[in-house]
Amino acid sequence: MNVPTSLPFGAEAGAVPLLGFGTSPLIGGLSSDTVLAALRAGYRHIDTARKYRTEPAVGEAMRASGLKREDIFLTTKVSHENLRASDFARSVDESLAALKVDYVDLLLIHWPNPAIPLSECMPALAKAKRQGLARHIGVANFNVALLDEAVKLCREPLVALQAEYHPYLEQAKLLAAARRHKLVFIAHCPLGRGRLFDDSVLGDIAKARGRTIAQIALRWLIQQDIAAIPFSSKAQRIAENFDVFDFTLSDDEMKRIAGLKRVNGRIANPVERVSGGWD
Repeated sequence: MNVPTSLPFGAEAGAVPLLGFGTSPLIGGLSSDTVLAALRAGYRHIDTARKYRTEPAVGEAMRASGLKREDIFLTTKVSHENLRASDFARSVDESLAALKVDYVDLLLIHWPNPAIPLSECMPALAKAKRQGLARHIGVANFNVALLDEAVKLCREPLVALQAEYHPYLEQAKLLAAARRHKLVFIAHCPLGRGRLFDDSVLGDIAKARGRTIAQIALRWLIQQDIAAIPFSSKAQRIAENFDVFDFTLSDDEMKRIAGLKRVNGRIANPVERVSGGWD
């Protein structure tokens, strides 16, 4: 089966691996061995952030892996409290120092901040790219209006939007906006932080397929051309989550999973950071 394992960017040359390893739930407590297990399982996209305090462990694992730097797609983020231009540059420098790398592959604004206008932070994001500190840039956790404004204000092309997405959360409007701007959509919380694991519909499909519920949920995303960054602290689960490229869900299965969306499905929801609320 010839299955693509990466998504090309729409605005410029380059691509992001469809499956990455996320580190957000492991704030301050991530072992480099966990990231090393992900790299050994085949992951080539590692997602971290200044806010997570996981950058040192991620960098250590990258060096221990023996992989070439250019073979790993590395994402980090600038937190909402650091979006003033001077703070932004300092945050990027601190991330690179913690990771012990010269550049990241994708630099994101982690969350918007209503107290700091996009007209200040988008030029700072573009500058980091022009300086060679980030190969690609994007935003995370923006609604449609903020995304439209960010694209308009940024002097360099944005390539990605990272936002929460899983079967319990309706994201049709945001996904449509990302595709209108030719942005790759990267799903964080793709397994609903464990909320999906007792779902009977996912469980029935997983049983019929001889797969795990996590594998079914991740396959549902990547069949929509959405990248995902699941996490686990267990080596077996890390490897299982990566093993999703040798089967395909049917149209009926895809529809059944899409039907699981619910009104209260959102997990990451600091509403004070998103002007106008969610779409």
